[in-house]
Amino acid sequence: MRLAILGLGLIGGSVARALRARAPGEWTVSAWSATGLGPAAALAAASIDHAAASAGEAIAGADVVLLAAPPLDCLWLIDQLAGPLRAALAPGSVVTDVASTKRAIVDRAAATGLPFVGGHPMAGRETSGFAAADAALFVGRPWVVCPADAQDTAVTRVEALVRAVGGVPLRMDAADHDAAAAGISHLPLVLAAALAQAVLGDGGPPRAMELAASGWRDMTRLARGDPAMGAGIAATNADLVAASVRATRAVLDDWIAELDRAGGPDVARLEARFAAARRLLEDGPGEGSARG
Repeated sequence: MRLAILGLGLIGGSVARALRARAPGEWTVSAWSATGLGPAAALAAASIDHAAASAGEAIAGADVVLLAAPPLDCLWLIDQLAGPLRAALAPGSVVTDVASTKRAIVDRAAATGLPFVGGHPMAGRETSGFAAADAALFVGRPWVVCPADAQDTAVTRVEALVRAVGGVPLRMDAADHDAAAAGISHLPLVLAAALAQAVLGDGGPPRAMELAASGWRDMTRLARGDPAMGAGIAATNADLVAASVRATRAVLDDWIAELDRAGGPDVARLEARFAAARRLLEDGPGEGSARG
């Protein structure tokens, strides 16, 4: 099978490395990026077969074209593939992606008539670039596949790629994906940024960073990622992320009311709130409440 990767950072690079490690000889990989840095590094590391000088050169003869770019860049690439690059797509090829949002991308591809299957590996980290790529990144992790109106053969081909890199295909509607991701992935990204702004904005408490340890590191990790990636995620799932932020604001208002209670907070009620949150994490939704 021939794979063309457009964009070769953390995710695209990890796909390339995983195919070399887990399926040697089964996939021929060509890659292109706007800067050319990722493909050049991947070629030097023997992780790909060809570093293409253009996107058209990369996709020529490919069975699968993987858009390994942020959401807004994927939208642009879809327009290119449906327009000036359409003739370079091989007959029977399928286009897929790894972007963190799905509705806007799947809808754009459908509008252009591209043979497209949406995808999103539920794996990643805050680091970026090919240097951060990891052949084991997808092992055992769900990889959402949004078939939409794609032919079964196209979906099967994308799922074969997912399995080849160690992922577990999970078919899902694009809207269901975005609703779930808004809460478990996109909201944490916004909250990490908001936490950094709330604590460190205007200089922050004196000497706060001298005391910061693992709790601060873990809670703000996502805010250390690529700002352009974060903006693209928020922009292409804005309505559902906003709804998640509003729900969080309502819960925080309850916390404020508890902490500002006349005569001081009720320790038993505070403990009950923390216990309810822990039950939710341990037992899942419906088993506890964040409100007391």
